[in-house]
Amino acid sequence: MSARTVHTQRAIEAITSGQRVFVHGGAATPQALIKALVSRAPELKNVEIVQIHTEGPAPYAQPELSASFRPNVFFIGANMREAVQTGRADYIPVFLSEVPRLFRRGILPLDVAMVHVSPPDQHGFMSLGVSVDIARAAVDCARVVIAQVNPNMPRTHGDSMVHKDHVDMIVECNDAIPETAIPPFTSVEDSIGRHVASLVEDGACLQMGIGAIPNAVLSKLGSHKHLGVHSEMFSDGLVDLVESGVVTGEMKTKHPGKIVSGFVMGTKRVFDFVNDNPLVEMLDIAYINDAAVIRRNARVTAINSAIEVDLTGQICADSIGHRLFSGVGGQMDFMHGASLSEGGKPIIALPSTTSKGVSRIVNTLRPGAGVVTTRAHVHYVVTEHGIADLYGKNLRQRARALIEIAHPEHREFLEEQARSVGA
Repeated sequence: MSARTVHTQRAIEAITSGQRVFVHGGAATPQALIKALVSRAPELKNVEIVQIHTEGPAPYAQPELSASFRPNVFFIGANMREAVQTGRADYIPVFLSEVPRLFRRGILPLDVAMVHVSPPDQHGFMSLGVSVDIARAAVDCARVVIAQVNPNMPRTHGDSMVHKDHVDMIVECNDAIPETAIPPFTSVEDSIGRHVASLVEDGACLQMGIGAIPNAVLSKLGSHKHLGVHSEMFSDGLVDLVESGVVTGEMKTKHPGKIVSGFVMGTKRVFDFVNDNPLVEMLDIAYINDAAVIRRNARVTAINSAIEVDLTGQICADSIGHRLFSGVGGQMDFMHGASLSEGGKPIIALPSTTSKGVSRIVNTLRPGAGVVTTRAHVHYVVTEHGIADLYGKNLRQRARALIEIAHPEHREFLEEQARSVGA
């Protein structure tokens, strides 16, 4: 088979009613293909769209197109939240590490994969660029692969290579890769970053996400030594630590001297950093997020967040009560992997209150709240008020430790609630 270079509209003709279509995610979202697909809405019925988080608009989730497209998502980003909450789209709760298995085992067989890649090199290999994650399995498993080829897509190493002969159709574009700027962190986030950084040992292997809290943590690691990275994703904050010699990866057992990740989001700075950089290996998320792989490195320090934490240590991270908000993602993959790592530290970091002053440490999770990380898996919970070490603690000890890092205005009420249930 040899890929044909065709007009975008011609490529989308390969999609027919009733099919399941994978859409490449993150900063690799193929917007040119999405636009062409949506233009065919009058001709299509019941096309299922499967994806993780995508950047930019998701017009196939609009109410007027509900007869044509039905999104079925593994993670609920901002562009999909209203559609899921109102029932026009569906959410599949699944560990990120297991999504490729759904494709490879035929549980969710893919008719078409729409991906966003770099141009072919002299040997005919294109790269999945900034988003290998679940896209690797989608390309391997889909009956038809449509590739949006873009000279602006960084060429990354690892599991990202796709030969042009494995692709059915190529469409060309010259779009900018969407950037995600990280806003300056607040004093609360700065304090959380300082507390979390105090738990990071020299030689630790880091997992972190994107956002103000991970950025605040990274900003506090400038005096650390020999750090490594094995993470489902990373962003701009890591670049400074590499360039200053803090991140070397020399003490890692798995992939020593390498930064390994599943996807990258951020600004042009991090995209330029990963471009043709042999220091960075972008790998299949089934491998990156496998707890058996994660645990092979010592001192894995996994930094994740939450919506609510109850006084027993249950972590709600994908919903606000019954209202679905994000997804299971890779939190449990890394919380469990870090806990099994020699000297590992699984950390949940969050502000003690919402922007409206509501306590995020609660006696009981809201009705319908999703427990993403169980109380048996939690070790450290961090707020701006300190660190609660819950590992090996009984329920009464956990309640006391969590109340101590709750916002002072809520501690008395939480103590009363704890006493009422004997904690």
